[in-house]
Amino acid sequence: MYAYAESESIDGHERERLILEHLPQVRLIARRIQERLPDNIALEDLVSSGVIGLISAIDHFDPGHNVKLKTYAEYKIRGAILDSLRGLDWAPRQKRRRAKQIEAAIAAAEQLYQRLPTEDEIAAQLGVSLEEYHQWLVEIRGLNVASLEHAPGSPGKDLLHYIADGAGSLPSVLLERSELERILTAGIDGLPETERKVLSLYYREELTLREIASVIGLHESRVSQLKLQAILRLRTTIAARWPSSRGTVRA
Repeated sequence: MYAYAESESIDGHERERLILEHLPQVRLIARRIQERLPDNIALEDLVSSGVIGLISAIDHFDPGHNVKLKTYAEYKIRGAILDSLRGLDWAPRQKRRRAKQIEAAIAAAEQLYQRLPTEDEIAAQLGVSLEEYHQWLVEIRGLNVASLEHAPGSPGKDLLHYIADGAGSLPSVLLERSELERILTAGIDGLPETERKVLSLYYREELTLREIASVIGLHESRVSQLKLQAILRLRTTIAARWPSSRGTVRA
């Protein structure tokens, strides 16, 4: 993404207007991220980091790439917030280890049954009761802040880096983008109906977990479990079908 000179595009007053106009977007993104984090992570800290991302988006936005400022700003806002969280190192190693154990259990159960495993089968692979497995999901919920975006096996990389912008028209790039979209679509289509609905309401309709709970008639904590479980299933699918050794294409 190329930057353009501020003097050639917007003056100081227009820049300030754009920042104020998109502040609600910063708060919305920060609030959606915070609800998946431990209680000690303050919303205002996330908003502050998000504002830095917003300002960077406005200063480096190039309308020539046919991408809306709101879309580009969302990417930069989320990135700035996630970068600030990674610097905190707030997640205990035990929780990270459990997340990896769940992903491994899902993969093992898929191999064993040659289909999408049920929650009971995942729990059995872990050697714990279904109730204990649900508790694991509650405990690790804050670890998957950028869950769908992270590329398996590539620390610090995310799936957005595999998807080219308008300048990336090489056949190999287009093929990789098409393949990734195919894998994600197939993975989502293969999810249990309730998990698929939770993801759709959360990522497409941008509802909060509380709002989703009201829509589908489940407790908010259960919706959180289903969302995380769906994400871990997708990460397992991507890890199996999208080798981490592939080169990255930065957007």
